[in-house]
Amino acid sequence: MSGTSYGICVQHVAPESAAGGPLALVRDGDLIELDMPGRRLDLHVSEDELAERRAAWHPPAAPPVRGYGALFAQHVTQADKGCDFDFLTGAGEPEPAIH
Repeated sequence: MSGTSYGICVQHVAPESAAGGPLALVRDGDLIELDMPGRRLDLHVSEDELAERRAAWHPPAAPPVRGYGALFAQHVTQADKGCDFDFLTGAGEPEPAIH
């Protein structure tokens, strides 16, 4: 992510919101504090509000059972693993040079 931000930028966080983790409770307008030296990301929302959000949370719809959507859901890795098909990793070919 070059040239699009001046200062700290969080580009991608996965997969916990879809699994019902703390990121699933974040809403537009919430105050989030990012402390890089302390390696912390804090959501400034009251515990009562978070409890209400937790109670109202529903898991996302199930992925498709066939077609490309199913293939994607079953085999594409998370961003920290490269967003690639899991069956292509370690296939004997070296990773391409990225320029």
